[in-house]
Amino acid sequence: MRCQLQTRARIVSVVRTYAGGRRPSSKAITRTMSAKSTGLMFQLKVNPISGNSEWIVIEEEIDDVSPEPMLATTSYLDMLNDSPRNRAYRAAIDRTVSKHRHVLDIGSGTGLLSMMADRAMSGDDLSSSKGMITACESYIPTVKLMKKVLRANNMNHKIRVFNKKSDELEVGVDIASRADVLVNEILDSELLAEGLIPTLQHAHDKLLMENYKTVPYRATPHLRCTHIITYLWKLHDLFNNEVDVDDGIHLVPKGKESILRVKPQQFVMHCDALGEEIRLLSEHFKVFEFDFWKRPDSHGETQIHIKAANDGTIHAVISWWVLQLDEEGEVFYSTSPKWISSPLPNNGWKQCVWFTKGKGIPVSKDEDICMDASHTDISISYDFNAHTQDSHITLSPERIAIYGDNHWSLSMLKAISYALKGQDSPLCVIADDSVFLSVAAAHVAKASHVISLFSGLGDKGSQYLQAVADENGYSMDRVQAVNTRKSQLTMNDTHQNKVDLLIAEPFYFGAEGMLPWHGLQFWSKRTMLDSMLSEDACIMPCKGVLKACAMSLPKLSDTYTIMEFDFLKPLSSCQGKAKVAYSSIELACTLTGCNCN
Repeated sequence: MRCQLQTRARIVSVVRTYAGGRRPSSKAITRTMSAKSTGLMFQLKVNPISGNSEWIVIEEEIDDVSPEPMLATTSYLDMLNDSPRNRAYRAAIDRTVSKHRHVLDIGSGTGLLSMMADRAMSGDDLSSSKGMITACESYIPTVKLMKKVLRANNMNHKIRVFNKKSDELEVGVDIASRADVLVNEILDSELLAEGLIPTLQHAHDKLLMENYKTVPYRATPHLRCTHIITYLWKLHDLFNNEVDVDDGIHLVPKGKESILRVKPQQFVMHCDALGEEIRLLSEHFKVFEFDFWKRPDSHGETQIHIKAANDGTIHAVISWWVLQLDEEGEVFYSTSPKWISSPLPNNGWKQCVWFTKGKGIPVSKDEDICMDASHTDISISYDFNAHTQDSHITLSPERIAIYGDNHWSLSMLKAISYALKGQDSPLCVIADDSVFLSVAAAHVAKASHVISLFSGLGDKGSQYLQAVADENGYSMDRVQAVNTRKSQLTMNDTHQNKVDLLIAEPFYFGAEGMLPWHGLQFWSKRTMLDSMLSEDACIMPCKGVLKACAMSLPKLSDTYTIMEFDFLKPLSSCQGKAKVAYSSIELACTLTGCNCN
């Protein structure tokens, strides 16, 4: 299949700005939606300076004569090059699809499964098929690419393509009748996150005949308990990390280990790369079975009992899934890591790592391990401590690792001590959601007054500071938390005192996974507080440096500084432009006013 397509995305207009609203998660940054009536495509974009979000309209322009293939720049290429996966799907489709079938391909992408279905109907004579194939794909650029691929393979007149979500298709309007075969590959490394369950539910209710056939036929998640030896566990164990740090700061005092806890989430990674850094503590075992040939349930729960294979501490479970692609159980595909020694094909899929809470789960060989598993429409979760009380504040693993970093914490304490040296009763303002800096500023300067602008933590941040006050040697009469989402800090909040130290990490709760320059929100807050700063106020950090490196795999090129941000000065209307070119790769960053493009 050969196809060339050049796409240029142009922003047409700003639809709406959500000023002062809750910042979206990193997933929401790239979220798109379409308007049925106009065919317009919208994208949610985050302003990195203010933290506000806005919907913009995207217009796609097509240049058929451009020589550059856009397929090479998409994630579809890895999937299309997965030969074991493709062979397994081809074998299952050949077993399932015959002449006179109506095949529905949901999330058809570049049309590969639709073309396999057409070949299965036609046999060697590609002109003899009397069946029907409906391909459904919601993403405009991929639909345009699929149509080119179908034309290149002389199948464009056999496969009807709809640029819609499958739940927008209507029998009697878009398609004449319900389909009797469903093919799809709307799977991710965790299995459900691409909306598999709600998609299959709607298809079962509205688009498919009774007793329909499906490829794949069934999916089964598998797990294995492991002990993590690497730095990965440091992302989840702040209490033990703090024990070895002699800085006088106790973010999780003894007896209050759950006051800060790691945000439960799955990490997608190639577990083969962990190599000798993990130790297996159980055999692998099945969790759920998701049958695609019937209507799936939105929610499910189960309790699993397994035997520990070795002594150790369970830090995590590693999950993957196995596909049974045909009804007879002859064709399978697995995303297991290589150390499973599975005879099933797998060509580069990642696995998911789900960490346990707290200090891990100590087990002895042959001990019974009890684990609760549950799933929703879009995710699967595992829990060894299902009945433990929720933590007061939940932080990302990356933030936990930073707070447990001895070098980082001592450096920050040294900088704060130097900034406050010689001041009798300094006023310190923490300009972000850093609980560490709030505790550190109150701990270092016993006569200081600390105001924390907890824009994301809100009241939880204030409650946390009060809970750890005794262990860190400060009283709450000189520590104050202000939720700046409700009101901007004023001189009334500081009792008419000027700010002596303005400090941030910068870290904004709920903004994990955002790009590095989104930390420039600190600059915006520093600008708003400019009139409240004393003449010799210390600002930390005082400078931001954006660096980039061009890359020619497998070797890494030199690193270039492409822009510096002077936080000692307020943010002006135009801070300038920077551009660096290396070989055929061009890296650019432009700041204009309060927009980062």
